[in-house]
Amino acid sequence: MAADPQIVSAFGDTDLFGPLKKRALRQIASAARIAVHNPGQEVTAEGDGGVASHLVLEGPGNVSVKGKSLGKIGPGDYFGEIALIDEGARSATITANEELVTYGLTFWDFRPLVQENAAICWKLLQFMVGRLRAAEARG
Repeated sequence: MAADPQIVSAFGDTDLFGPLKKRALRQIASAARIAVHNPGQEVTAEGDGGVASHLVLEGPGNVSVKGKSLGKIGPGDYFGEIALIDEGARSATITANEELVTYGLTFWDFRPLVQENAAICWKLLQFMVGRLRAAEARG
């Protein structure tokens, strides 16, 4: 099945997937599934296990940690990307403020892409190392 050009473009506009070539972006977009979250719905809950990453297409959401609001998310933002690798506990709660439409990408759909495509794996590794270095510099 061909990837929706809008989804390909949305993933390509992120700093996480933007460095990838179009072919890889199409593969990722083909694995993504649209999800609609109702107002007030928790999309992720801090401490719960994670199996998917989400890219926001429409609507606003709220990010909170330990019950404290840390800010808003909206179109073009993404969350849960670490779950694509480790399936670990969520570090924040994401709540839909209004209807929130996301492209969800599960680790079981993403993992084969990474295992079969060294370019995706390398770019993801570079991105995560960059985040680690930035965190170390702050800490």
